[in-house]
Amino acid sequence: MNDKATKLDILSEQEQQQLIEKYDSESNFRKLAGIMGAIVFFLLLAFSLYQLYTATFGNVPTQIHRSIHLGFGLVLIYLLFPVNRKSKDKRIAWYDYLLAALGFYVGAYWPVMYDNIIAQGGQMTTMDFITGSIAVLLVLEATRRTVGLPIVIIAILFMAYAYWGRQLPDFIVHPGVDVDTLVYSLFFTTEGMLGTPIGVSSTYIFLFLLFGAFLVKTGVGQYFNDLALLVAGRRIGGPAKVAIFSSALQGTVSGSSVANVVTSGSFTIPMMKRLGYSKNFAGAVEASSSTGGQIMPPVMGAAAFLMVEFIGVSYWTIAKAAIIPAILYFAGIWIMTHFEAKRTGLRGLKKEELPNKKEVLSKLYLLLPILAMVFYLSSGLSIMRAALYGIVTCVLVALIRKEVYRHLYPITFGVVLVAYLIYSGVTGSMSIQNGLIIAAIATVIVSYFFDRNFLETIEAMVDGARSALAVIAATAAAGIIVAVVTKTGLGLSLANSLVGLANEQLFWTLFFTMIASLILGMGAPTTANYIITSTIAAPAIILLGISDLQAHMFVFYFGIMADITPPVALAAFAAAGMSGGRPIATGVISTKLAIAAFVIPYMFVFAPELLLVGTSNYLQMAWIFVTAFLGMIAIGAGMIGYWFRRLYWPERFVALAAGLALIYPGVWTSIAGIVVFAALIAFQYMYKRSEMNQPVTS
Repeated sequence: MNDKATKLDILSEQEQQQLIEKYDSESNFRKLAGIMGAIVFFLLLAFSLYQLYTATFGNVPTQIHRSIHLGFGLVLIYLLFPVNRKSKDKRIAWYDYLLAALGFYVGAYWPVMYDNIIAQGGQMTTMDFITGSIAVLLVLEATRRTVGLPIVIIAILFMAYAYWGRQLPDFIVHPGVDVDTLVYSLFFTTEGMLGTPIGVSSTYIFLFLLFGAFLVKTGVGQYFNDLALLVAGRRIGGPAKVAIFSSALQGTVSGSSVANVVTSGSFTIPMMKRLGYSKNFAGAVEASSSTGGQIMPPVMGAAAFLMVEFIGVSYWTIAKAAIIPAILYFAGIWIMTHFEAKRTGLRGLKKEELPNKKEVLSKLYLLLPILAMVFYLSSGLSIMRAALYGIVTCVLVALIRKEVYRHLYPITFGVVLVAYLIYSGVTGSMSIQNGLIIAAIATVIVSYFFDRNFLETIEAMVDGARSALAVIAATAAAGIIVAVVTKTGLGLSLANSLVGLANEQLFWTLFFTMIASLILGMGAPTTANYIITSTIAAPAIILLGISDLQAHMFVFYFGIMADITPPVALAAFAAAGMSGGRPIATGVISTKLAIAAFVIPYMFVFAPELLLVGTSNYLQMAWIFVTAFLGMIAIGAGMIGYWFRRLYWPERFVALAAGLALIYPGVWTSIAGIVVFAALIAFQYMYKRSEMNQPVTS
């Protein structure tokens, strides 16, 4: 793209960071300098190196590993995140040093006292009780600083429910849990703060966040933008379609809706406004698209890794199940932006406003880490190995970017790998996995002496560790909720209440579960809202005979959609901050554009074929997909009020009805929808107005 267009359309990195910090508390950390800056830098680096070591060799007991992971997180959170996110004073206060020291103490307690804790057989000493209580308080405050107040309030309410259970109404009453038992459950078992959520954070999530940080260092984020411009820039309403395409790709890099909005929206939103889109619509396109990045395989939001543990299936099963719903989601947004562009007569970008085609295509190798990740996940490798190999692939791709030394790195990698395999074959301890990692490390070291790519690798490890801090706090706090639900049986009680409220009708159970998921997901990051919704809401659907995968995907979708659903719509608010539009209006339009996300989950509950699980009837699956896609076209036209020409209100209602009939997985409803769909097209061709049908490129 030419310099003029670049200056017009792209916000500076400083402006992007300011927006992220304003709307995403996870990114509002201190920028330390001097001695403390160096100390925190090396702590973050040590954190990543520790995680890579355990992922490679995996010889640390579960409780010790999770405790160290939590300890690293607490120390770094109190050093990096101020007590008040709006504070102008970015210096570390004396009490933050004290809290960081307590975080170190909490993290070291399990490794130091491991044998004693195991020998006690479920009994607690006074020091155990004090340490566990400190850990709970530290986690709650760390969560407030990094994630926000909503999840902290929920966690406190759950602890209060555990303690005062016998004084509550009959439908949620329980015998009550005394303070000692509660503290023991929260810190000294694998059902609380050191339970499954932080277990997933300390393994899968951390490594994939590290993978995302390495992707950024390879330049793949900017390449996504350039590729999206090349593919969609000249089409009708080009910048809006660029935003959709780019955001779908950016979801493989960022697990945050807000970060995705700012990263890709920094240039798509100004371009949309310049082309003629309203401020609110431009922000809404970016917000809805960026939020959808978390449901786009192969690397989905961090919550997808939690789903692996919660329902006991492979990550590839989840990624494969998400393919068709994700395509339908982005197709719905694409269709509505297309109709909006036609309605308002917006053109695409000019040729001179696009990046050089030859230059963009010459960098297709930057997509290798993503393609490699698909291969790793589909080949049956464990998630941790797939993540490690993905990081190795990122390192190699980053190295071959340099023209002068492009051939040196593959040679170094190959020579070291062959040498290792020969040596390990002779000694009888061959491990291809370790050989790949050693060869990658050797290649990075060689690169340091030639073009200093080593520094980029170090920066990626530091950035990856920093991005994991909010996830650590959120998963630890969510562990409190899980512990209370497990200890009191609250999940089953709420599930029975939801089913009873719906009179055991599946549709109404889904509807009430949707409302609960949207409310519980407001203001919480993806990982936390999925843990909450899957613990509280999903069991209600499962009670009615729906599979775990369908139920968890259902609440996963609606938890994510809370990011664009008013009144608390963080992604929409961030987009409005960039576009200059009104936050609530932007959120309302975002919800309209993302209407597919409010329909698709119902579809895959009633038609599990859409999740590509347990079906061999591919003809039926194809039929459902095609009718659903046609339904999205009809719904998009009805929502926007334009198809081949402007639609009047009666036509819009008919289009919406036809779309819903096509989407509903029934034979007769689909046939009826197709008939009405065809009739609408024929009617418009007969009566369309010639002045509204200029030749266009779609």
